[in-house]
Amino acid sequence: MGNTSWTSVSHFVLLGISTHPEEQIPLFLLFLLMYTINTSGNFALITLIISAPRLHTPMYIFLSNLALADICFTSTTVPKMLQNIFSPTKAISYLGCLAQTYFFICFAAMENFLLAAMAYDRYIAICHPLHYPRFLTGRLCAWVVAVCHVLSHLHALLHTLLMGQLAFCAENRIPHFFCDLYPLMKISCTSTYLNTLMIHTEGVTVIAGALAFIVASYACVISAVLQIPSAHGKWRSFSTCGSHLSVVAMFYGTLTWVYFRPLSSYSVTKGRIVTVMYTVVTPMLNPFIYSLRNGEIKGSFRKWMNRMQTSFFR
Repeated sequence: MGNTSWTSVSHFVLLGISTHPEEQIPLFLLFLLMYTINTSGNFALITLIISAPRLHTPMYIFLSNLALADICFTSTTVPKMLQNIFSPTKAISYLGCLAQTYFFICFAAMENFLLAAMAYDRYIAICHPLHYPRFLTGRLCAWVVAVCHVLSHLHALLHTLLMGQLAFCAENRIPHFFCDLYPLMKISCTSTYLNTLMIHTEGVTVIAGALAFIVASYACVISAVLQIPSAHGKWRSFSTCGSHLSVVAMFYGTLTWVYFRPLSSYSVTKGRIVTVMYTVVTPMLNPFIYSLRNGEIKGSFRKWMNRMQTSFFR
């Protein structure tokens, strides 16, 4: 059968993380809790950044966009998974599956680009502090965020169009909790050579390019920090990067494990578990990682809470 846009399936069945009936309610409660923490935590972070004028700086502009991407990223997969846990059919339409794939790739790529932009922000702030206001203007930040959005949508469109060219002849059961690339390619009855090629060329270039940029930025940051004479000064300068590095390690560590490997060696069982890390756990932890180690955010949060209490008891 040649590679064609024809498909004989009208829907897919998302088997979820587990097929054991006794595990469904604990999984539902666990993922509902994580999703609630994710959306409320990231929404609170966005609200705080918008309401605090002292946080209207490039770093927090990028951070607020990252928080928005985290909400959208998790909302692409988790609500449908929660619905399917108690659904007798666990079905998702063919077009719904492609739409889920598109937005999943889009928001994953957006996080990728925004993490690179935040690394550049830390590079300018530490290596060229006197030129920070001149190098990172509000106009440049808006331009960078816009480019992140455009590139993310183009990246998602490419892979989704290629996925739409695959045919699914008989098997429509996806052993995953959402329409991910590799599980879909595993059940296709046509050649996935072009899809795999694009993942390992364009996809790797997008991910590895951003990661290389982050590594290069922090290599310069470390070099600049080591030239600071006092230990306190070194710690103070580098501590502003710790939260960002933690998120980078979690996001890229799990992402590369899943996609930077041949399709033949992809394990659906292991892939499901690792995918949960960067689709649910990392977005849930991001607002806490960035808030608990950031004095400006904690100070703005205390002022915000004081204003809320004053308004409430007035």
